[in-house]
Amino acid sequence: MCGLVGMVAGRDVAADIYDALTMLQHRGQDAAGIMTCDDGKLMQRKGEGLVRDVFRTSHMEQLLGRFGIGHVRYPTQGSSGTALAQPFYVNSPYGIALAHNGNLTNSKFLSDELFKSDLRHLNTDSDSEVLLNVFAHELNRLGKLEPEPADIFQAIRRLHKRCEGGYAAVALIAGFGLVAFRDPFGIRPLVVGQRVANGKHPEYMVASESVALDVAGYDLIGDVQPGEAICVTQSGQLHRQQCADKPKLMPCIFEHVYFARPDSLIDSISVYKTRMRQGAALAKKILRELPEHDIDVVIPIPDTSRVAGQSLAYELGVKFREGFMKNRYIGRTFIMPGQSERKKSVRQKLNPVPLEFQDKAVLLVDDSIVRGTTCGQIIQMAREAGAKQVYFASAAPPVRYPNVYGIDMPAANELIAHGRSVEEVRQEIGADWLVYQDLEDLIECSREGNPDVNGFESSVFDGKYLAGNIDDTYLQSIEAARSEGAKGGRPLGVSDGAVVGLHNDG
Repeated sequence: MCGLVGMVAGRDVAADIYDALTMLQHRGQDAAGIMTCDDGKLMQRKGEGLVRDVFRTSHMEQLLGRFGIGHVRYPTQGSSGTALAQPFYVNSPYGIALAHNGNLTNSKFLSDELFKSDLRHLNTDSDSEVLLNVFAHELNRLGKLEPEPADIFQAIRRLHKRCEGGYAAVALIAGFGLVAFRDPFGIRPLVVGQRVANGKHPEYMVASESVALDVAGYDLIGDVQPGEAICVTQSGQLHRQQCADKPKLMPCIFEHVYFARPDSLIDSISVYKTRMRQGAALAKKILRELPEHDIDVVIPIPDTSRVAGQSLAYELGVKFREGFMKNRYIGRTFIMPGQSERKKSVRQKLNPVPLEFQDKAVLLVDDSIVRGTTCGQIIQMAREAGAKQVYFASAAPPVRYPNVYGIDMPAANELIAHGRSVEEVRQEIGADWLVYQDLEDLIECSREGNPDVNGFESSVFDGKYLAGNIDDTYLQSIEAARSEGAKGGRPLGVSDGAVVGLHNDG
């Protein structure tokens, strides 16, 4: 999962892109990058680390230009490093940079096709570079010296026919402006906003979440629709067009469960209200299954389960308490690349308040249970703090299947609920009782925010994949590749000898 920003304004945009990326830091903490364009010249800075660590004043002073793009990324297993920091760049045609959130499920096929038929060289195994080169090739086919918005839309229409999976992208074309587009199912999020200052022409911004618009003073126009493309010329003219034949709005429901900030609006759905509804629905299930419960206190696992936990406690009529204090300087454990790092970080990240646990029946609430490593350790910490009973509630259903659309949980054997009953999971994590949200309830919690949504991409819960013709052979191949990367071989996503190009000083 990654975070995207693109902007066209009446002044240098690098500082605003920087601020927007800090608002999207939760979507990726491995690397960050910004590319801008000034009078046809592209300038870039990218590297490993948090936004605040990658960019210094000297870098920002060199990132000139009134339009640009930015990216934050988190690594998949073994695939960290500056070589995969985005944006990526190709010089033909025009000079194009692109940043991408998601995953192309036919990336291997496209890589071969790009080399054999399109005669384009790829420098890494990243599907983001594949997406960039497909876009570049389709633009090049048009043979225009100076592209127009209609040419961009035609190229993206062809791109949609070639690329499979879930993807949202922002691109910068030297001398032209900003381009943004979203896959035909709208699996990965992308919003657009505008800002009007002192009666001047509107300035435009696209981003993965609406919170990125807020910090720069942009008003949310709405979402980039599934299959839609947006062009903003360097003169500030906005153009929009549907570029997919049969688009359907079926966004990733795991955004509402975990990834998105609660203060974001995605596909006209308030993430905050969705999580409130998740807590209320879960409380109703608890009351059905344990009408005579002895729960003394509800304690959330900070931070993503806090909103659902508050709603759950209210519906149960029990106290809500912050029983774990969070170290703000430790990253999100779910997106850490190695299991050993996740295990190490839990106790560094959370510390219990014994007063809230001592001699109490405690209900711990988390947004989801993926690998089970974290919640198992947290349950043990609650017992050590004096809890007499430790119950555990997941605001999401059991995660039983791999994700293939850009979330780092591709191997089924890493998922604690895969092939296990709820009782078996309970025993594995060491809880006295375990309850999961029902999938039907989770979907309704999100659908209530926007009845026009056609459905949700919920394959991690039900194993039904929307895009890419996913079968057992595909799932086995990515599991094998993940296992190979974990053994210490060549990192996944990195070619031998891969280097970062344009104006990067690491």
